[in-house]
Amino acid sequence: MNNLVLAYLGDAVYELYIRENLIKKGICKVKDLQKESIKYVSAKSQVNILERLIETNFFKEEEIDIIKRGRNAKGHKSKSTDIVTYKKSTGFECLIGYLYLNDKNRLNELLKEVL
Repeated sequence: MNNLVLAYLGDAVYELYIRENLIKKGICKVKDLQKESIKYVSAKSQVNILERLIETNFFKEEEIDIIKRGRNAKGHKSKSTDIVTYKKSTGFECLIGYLYLNDKNRLNELLKEVL
């Protein structure tokens, strides 16, 4: 499957997971939900999370390959962040999309590690 399609799916899956968990934490105001979710879903936040997980050797070799493929996919330029950050966050989202389609248990492990 196209890496950008996986990233597109991964973005939606990730955002839904983050929103659901923030609501479960008891955050009830939309303004507060938005403010808190940015700590997880912005490209910069995703890159920080990705780099932390790489440093702790969380990912399997196959997952690193998927991240690299997503990072190197040709896409559009981001209006809100630099190209390096955008590409790294795309790699992270690509992995989430891939795991959603192929290994939900591993996806859950990843998402729990994020929080």
